[in-house]
Amino acid sequence: MPIKHFPPPPGLKAPPLSFAARVGDLLYISGIPGFGETRELPDSFEAQFRNVVTNIRRVLEEAGASFRDLVKVNVLLTRASDVAAMNALYAGAFGPAPYPARTTCVVVALPDPKMLIEIEAVASLRS
Repeated sequence: MPIKHFPPPPGLKAPPLSFAARVGDLLYISGIPGFGETRELPDSFEAQFRNVVTNIRRVLEEAGASFRDLVKVNVLLTRASDVAAMNALYAGAFGPAPYPARTTCVVVALPDPKMLIEIEAVASLRS
């Protein structure tokens, strides 16, 4: 089965990865951090979360999908104190129910010390 990769846009400084890879009807979205348009990383958790959602939406749209196509989401946080805020923001961004299956983990660190959140996801692209 051929794999279709969705590389970072030209000129965007990114690690060696694809933003997503499609295998059959499944789209695997790499961990998306809270960087904004100019690769700035806001200080606030809420701003980083909103950037993550915007970035995931762009990847989904490029693949012809939307948030309704998500089947599994993994959320990585660096602070347990952000779980309540993440749940409230998540409900607004990924709702209404039914929500995709989700795992939330609090980790010691992410690749950039200022990163507070990273989200990876799997979407079904069945028509």
